[in-house]
Amino acid sequence: MILVLTTFVFSIASALLPFLPIEVYIVGAASSDRGFAEALVLGAAAGAGATIGKIIWYEAARRGIDSAWAQKKLSKPKVRASYEKWTERMRGRPWYGVAIMFVAATLGVPPLLAMAAVGGILKMPLWAFVPAVFVGRTIRFTALFLGVDLALH
Repeated sequence: MILVLTTFVFSIASALLPFLPIEVYIVGAASSDRGFAEALVLGAAAGAGATIGKIIWYEAARRGIDSAWAQKKLSKPKVRASYEKWTERMRGRPWYGVAIMFVAATLGVPPLLAMAAVGGILKMPLWAFVPAVFVGRTIRFTALFLGVDLALH
């Protein structure tokens, strides 16, 4: 139980601070023999923590887009055009954003930290953002736990 809680807390910190890679933590945590069920529980704990951390980035960007600084940046025609293009792509098509966010959460390409901010800036619905990030991160981290266990044993 301590390992699950530690994994959850570390994954929140890792999601907020990019210099704390959760993957390095997982390699260390997965070094003892674990079965599929424990890897899934640890992967879900890491996925939940990462989702909480990315929600913070999402909300900061969502609220920050209305700031004077952001509005000054958006006053530049090229930046405004790009913002409007992506806003239009997202409008009425939440599954488009879900697919991109899921790929970022699962594969790390594009980087999820950047995509969480983009999701907030474009005001992606939170009901679409949260499950895409949670499921993608849980798959990624469970696979890492299982992969390390398989490689070591």
